[in-house]
Amino acid sequence: MEGPSCRSPMVRDGHPRAADRRESGGGSGTDPTRDSRTHFRVCRFIMETGVKLGLRSVPVATACVLYHHFFQRASVRVYEPYLVAMSCLYLAGKVEEQHIRTRDIINVSHRYFNKGSAPLECDKEFWDLRDSVVQCELLVLRQLNFHVSFEHPHKYLLHYLLSVKCLVNRHAWARTPVAETSWALLRDCYHGDMCVRHTPQHVAIATLYLALNSYGVELPVGEKAWWQVLCEDVTKADVDAVISDLLRLYDMEAKCI
Repeated sequence: MEGPSCRSPMVRDGHPRAADRRESGGGSGTDPTRDSRTHFRVCRFIMETGVKLGLRSVPVATACVLYHHFFQRASVRVYEPYLVAMSCLYLAGKVEEQHIRTRDIINVSHRYFNKGSAPLECDKEFWDLRDSVVQCELLVLRQLNFHVSFEHPHKYLLHYLLSVKCLVNRHAWARTPVAETSWALLRDCYHGDMCVRHTPQHVAIATLYLALNSYGVELPVGEKAWWQVLCEDVTKADVDAVISDLLRLYDMEAKCI
């Protein structure tokens, strides 16, 4: 495979890793902006690869969270991010009980970096890459102290959508894709580490809040704001913080194109 995912976290065949070559001459200091763009691109790879592998939304989200937690503890200059991403997809399939074969992950990743190419032959390159994915999976487990089960915003967003739907005029609800937009915003949150910095309930509330405001859907006014009724510990500052982080991700997406 000619893409960056063909590299092991270790030096192989006497050659430095792709990440080492990429960063050589650039100094040992970190560049948060560049790292964030790298993670954005890799998470996009995780999502596109997950869709092609037929993974449900929660396993893909788990893979992204595993990836972000790993690089909170490790440097992108030490470990090849695309290889880590492949291992996170493999591990997430186990955690969420939707198992996927390493061969499928490798072939889909190979096609991602080499459009229109044929599947890899079961030669030395394939088996070396498979071993790298498995070894990297063990590395991820150790870095995360085997804590690989996470609570996602998905179940909260589903509950909030059903609750809000009961408060909105059914014709207005049918005319506006609030639910679809909320799910799309939630998926986009996983491109950055905001999905691990904010609580699941706050992320769910914020994505629904932004979707409602985007379409001008108004809810009945009561003693409390609707988001406080649904989640007692959330504040307007919490909602604004999540939305601000999400808008920064969209700004980063424009720069990554």
